[in-house]
Amino acid sequence: MARYRDAKCKICRREGDKLFLKGDRCFSNKCAIEKRNYPPGQHGRGRRRKPSDYNIQLREKQKLRRAYGLLEAQFRNYFARAARQKGITGTVLLQLLERRLDNVVYRLGFTTSRATARQLIRHSHFDVNGRKVNIPSYLVDAGDVITPRGKSKDLFIIKEAVKNVDARQRVSYLDIDTGKMEGRMLEVPSRDAIPMPVNEQLIVELYSK
Repeated sequence: MARYRDAKCKICRREGDKLFLKGDRCFSNKCAIEKRNYPPGQHGRGRRRKPSDYNIQLREKQKLRRAYGLLEAQFRNYFARAARQKGITGTVLLQLLERRLDNVVYRLGFTTSRATARQLIRHSHFDVNGRKVNIPSYLVDAGDVITPRGKSKDLFIIKEAVKNVDARQRVSYLDIDTGKMEGRMLEVPSRDAIPMPVNEQLIVELYSK
């Protein structure tokens, strides 16, 4: 599988928004977007032409895809699935992405980034409803309970993340009991509850051409 090996902060700077790819660093004054809020490269601070409609749509798509750490083919599959379901396609797309297990583990606060959540899930460190799940793209449903498995609750990386969970962004559709190390999806999120700074309608327009 293709992997991005360059500095993750460059992604946020390219998209002009915080995508929270570096864990707790994104909440500190070390965040690159706070210091250098312009695109990377030698021409990043230069004058640029007014972006075309296509470029604006493309940047919204890239921002969303990169925030969730997906390849283009994966993202396109999610869009095709959202387009087949009832409801507003852009909203359904966001709901599908938010229901991914790696995103839920990250949003609950068991890890400080989606990339770390993805790695821990692949190494079988999490249960869903008491059963081992090692597929990051597994879709969590309302009422599902997510917990670290057995000795995984004692992993330093998980314990440290949970210890600082209150310092990070929380969402209303997930609940975590830090004492029991247990998280639950309360409901499928509405668009207003998803803290993703993206105009999903532009992505729909891009893929509808």
